[in-house]
Amino acid sequence: MYYYLIITAILFATELLYFKIADHYNIIDKPNERSSHTRITLRGGGIIFYFGALAYFISNGMEYPWFMLGLTLITTISFVDDIRSVSQKLRLLIHFAAMGLMFWQWGLTNLPWWYMGIALILCTGIINAYNFMDGINGITGGYSLVILCALVYINSYVVPFIEAGFIYTLLAAVVVFNFFNFRRKAKCFAGDVGSVSIAFTLLFLIGKLILITNNFSYIILLVVYGVDSVLTIIHRIILRENIGLPHRKHVYQLMANELKIPHVTVSILYMLLQGLIIAGYLSFREYSYSYFIVMIVLLSLLYIGFIKRYFHLHVQINSRQN
Repeated sequence: MYYYLIITAILFATELLYFKIADHYNIIDKPNERSSHTRITLRGGGIIFYFGALAYFISNGMEYPWFMLGLTLITTISFVDDIRSVSQKLRLLIHFAAMGLMFWQWGLTNLPWWYMGIALILCTGIINAYNFMDGINGITGGYSLVILCALVYINSYVVPFIEAGFIYTLLAAVVVFNFFNFRRKAKCFAGDVGSVSIAFTLLFLIGKLILITNNFSYIILLVVYGVDSVLTIIHRIILRENIGLPHRKHVYQLMANELKIPHVTVSILYMLLQGLIIAGYLSFREYSYSYFIVMIVLLSLLYIGFIKRYFHLHVQINSRQN
């Protein structure tokens, strides 16, 4: 217990030091027409997720070196992208290299090449989805907190798949970030460096769990983000939009911007929904795949119903602005 209190204190001090650096070098997030916030705020506070993983790596005999190298690569390119624009080709190349290192750590290199291809596409999609969903106060930190708590329970009471200290150290980093971000007036935003690094880390944990149990339905730990992201992409394709451009069409964005629901309230709703789904999944593990499919269908119906009822508000506001 004292060890984790010390780690939390060190991470807290590290975050405060980063704030001074970000303020000195003007690493800030200025609101624009696509933003869900209105105040200039420090960007990149989510770098603390990387330092949480690094703290475990250093204090536990350099465990998971290939994962840590991949996390370092993807965190570095994301931090640079937060400061100045990086070409999509370079960013994608680094992402692929980082995921290749994570696959090596998983031991996927012994599997057929097409397994690697599928895993690469899936992991790229999840990381980008996690990044796209980072748009309001508390949502990245809060959602990650729910997933990590679920992983602690699974690791302790269902199937041990990783050293518990790794998850606890990441939890400490997420708690520190939430202290500064999960509030009405956030002190900092995660930035790409935060959303991408925590997504990469959660992927590593969930991937290990899936490989050990041979049960892909554990991807349900990300199902709320997944359904929102995939259906929003489909919706934008239907609208004939360029899906590579920023937008404000996710459900959480409509709730925060058009319905004027406070950011923290929206984040809590996402946390509660994902938490309830995970609780149900763990209660009915013998029906894991059936439960997984049912949840995807129910979430899809909720998404479609919400969009049908409220999307006209987004269209009206955009029409007035144009």
